[in-house]
Amino acid sequence: MSNKALLDQLRAELGAAVVTDVDVMATYSRDQMPLAPAGTPLAVVLPEDVDGVRATVRACASAGVPVVPRGAGSGLSGAANAVDGCVVLVTTKLDRIVEVDPDNRLAVVQPGVVNQALRDAVAKHGLFYPPDPSSYDWCTIGGNLATNAGGLCCVKYGVTSDFVLGLEVVLADGSLLRTGRRTVKGVAGYDLTKLFVGSEGTLGVITEATLALRPLPQAPATLVAAFPSAPAAGEAVSRIVREGLVPSLMEIMDAATINAVSGYLRTDLGVGSERGTLLLCQSDIGGEQASAELAAVERICSESGAEMVYHTDDPAEGDLLMRARRVTLLALESMGSCMTDDVCVPRTRIAELITGCERIAEEVGLTVAVVGHAGDGNMHPTVVYDAAAEGEFDRAKRAFDAILELGLSLGGTVTGEHGVGKFKQEWLAREIGPVGLDVHRRIKRALDPENVFNPGSMFSL
Repeated sequence: MSNKALLDQLRAELGAAVVTDVDVMATYSRDQMPLAPAGTPLAVVLPEDVDGVRATVRACASAGVPVVPRGAGSGLSGAANAVDGCVVLVTTKLDRIVEVDPDNRLAVVQPGVVNQALRDAVAKHGLFYPPDPSSYDWCTIGGNLATNAGGLCCVKYGVTSDFVLGLEVVLADGSLLRTGRRTVKGVAGYDLTKLFVGSEGTLGVITEATLALRPLPQAPATLVAAFPSAPAAGEAVSRIVREGLVPSLMEIMDAATINAVSGYLRTDLGVGSERGTLLLCQSDIGGEQASAELAAVERICSESGAEMVYHTDDPAEGDLLMRARRVTLLALESMGSCMTDDVCVPRTRIAELITGCERIAEEVGLTVAVVGHAGDGNMHPTVVYDAAAEGEFDRAKRAFDAILELGLSLGGTVTGEHGVGKFKQEWLAREIGPVGLDVHRRIKRALDPENVFNPGSMFSL
């Protein structure tokens, strides 16, 4: 089938949902990662229902044209970036919350539902959907599922895959697969649900998800602690974990991040040392229990050398303290272009990652700011550079790769929540080894033998 014949077929079946305007297509061609390559699509398709998704996949498979699934485009791995001549299949118009079942604590949603919209909807029933990526106010559930997104609450609640009971997925031949179940327990057959979560659109297009919910937590109490160095903050994190405390949030900010945020907010974050490090914790268990939990955290921070520790039960004041963490990327972007990395290391080695990033920054002559989820060791070192300055992009890329090398050397992983996408394939291969890579390829060939879905993402065939 020629490209013209494919476009004619798509228009006949989906009408105005097929977009070929060059300028409009450009806005759907890449996500938020400047390193990842992006091609020029043949068309962008925005179906409004599962039948439209199936029709698109069938037509493209028949024509031998790749399909790149895409959500809101908030990703940071290039996983949703177009390849030349592909059809970008955008799921944002499949945006219904199909069902909220308070008695069974679950929701059934389409992939275009915005994360915050789901959280707001289930809160009306006294329920809570915990995964909270930093882009929760505009990222979609489909993208969260495709990358197995995490967020600030992972330390206590886990990542997206921990809340997925079942999926509806369009396969490469256009057939519709239903995985999982609505029950709390269920071990019949292979766990196909977990297979698709985190597969970055390489195995199928998710068109519906059944998600587990939790009771709505209490308004959190918040603690902030300032340390003279990363090793001191790292010791506090290790002791908090070792003593069995499980705050709902535990975030860390290094000196470069603190300086950027202080300038952006025009405020003093209370860190006196040049290599000062900030730890932010929250407890959402409520009342005296939250006070007791944060009192224990405060004791550990003081004993680990914190220069300042403060905590509050006032939610509004807690939100002000947390603002320093939530504006991190905006603060760094105000300084230049950013490459945001994503490595996860054992919690006992967070300090080594931070000090290693300081060394890398000195070697390349650029700012490397580290912020991340101290509770699970998932750090986001961000390289700041001037895209217009000769050679700075190359130096930034060198720093980015050095950070990944450092993460692996510390016993970590090259991605904790952003995914592999179209620029970390080499690093995935290094992490999982040749046998692991071969198994990935076998699974891909079994479900998508013609390599229709997202070719070049995660690994090559």
